[in-house]
Amino acid sequence: MEDDAGLVEAYLEHVRVQKRLAQRTVELYALDLQKLAESARKAGVPLLQVRNAHVRRWVAQMHGAGRSGRGIGLILSGWRGFYTWLGCEGLVKSNPVQDVRAPKAPKPLPKALSVDDAVALAEYSAAEADPWLEARDAAIVELLYGCGLRVGELVGLDARASGTAKGWVDLDAGEAHVVGKGSKRRTVPVGTKALAALRQWLEVRDAAGALVQPALFVGRHGTRLSAQAVWQRLKQRSLKAGLATPVHPHMLRHSFASHVLQSSGDLRAVQELLGHANIGTTQVYTRLDFQHLAKAYDAAHPRAKRKG
Repeated sequence: MEDDAGLVEAYLEHVRVQKRLAQRTVELYALDLQKLAESARKAGVPLLQVRNAHVRRWVAQMHGAGRSGRGIGLILSGWRGFYTWLGCEGLVKSNPVQDVRAPKAPKPLPKALSVDDAVALAEYSAAEADPWLEARDAAIVELLYGCGLRVGELVGLDARASGTAKGWVDLDAGEAHVVGKGSKRRTVPVGTKALAALRQWLEVRDAAGALVQPALFVGRHGTRLSAQAVWQRLKQRSLKAGLATPVHPHMLRHSFASHVLQSSGDLRAVQELLGHANIGTTQVYTRLDFQHLAKAYDAAHPRAKRKG
């Protein structure tokens, strides 16, 4: 359809000259409109007669062919601009792309360590390291993995309860009282390994004169440890422990949730432990748990073996 080609060329000239878009942007628009013209040609409809139903069908076809939601969204943006221009020129009465949205991209699964890797990281000990740093970092790993804390909750903990403490650890009760998102408080159990690591850390921490600082985790200068510092120390520790992937604090939170769910199957309990306001947020871990079960099935069941 020559008229269609002329419309596309006129629009590209408009964005090139009037809107002064970069050449690369104009080239991308041209590719998007080429796809639009091709889809319209196959449907036997001129570009000026494209309707909302046509666009929705083409979006479904692109999605079915494996194009990502983000990619489809960019294409629709180009088409929408084209029909907006046609409307300004008085060539169409309505924009057929106006109310069409790209399919939502699935949220990527959070990365979680295997049980073996998580335990290896928790049990790693750098014999040549500074005992003060080693005790602190070991306690950090045990709390993140053993309690599923967010890094902000971790660094916000004080060593002891007080009138000003937002969060603290009660060693005698084996509990951590934390302040999460939205200033919501919750109490989580602290396991025996984490309690032992905390007691060892507090012993060297207080011996170094940090007792005047209420923060549970402090740096060399006696100030509260920052979230960024925890990220850096954890990355270094995971690489030294021989893990294939650098570990960050939220990965340990994901590992905590996944491993508790694998063992207990109690989604509601995991929700409470993580401090999620909505159970839907926690349900992502059922997908991780299913992956774990699927791998076990593939490895063990004689009917699951795939031919090479």
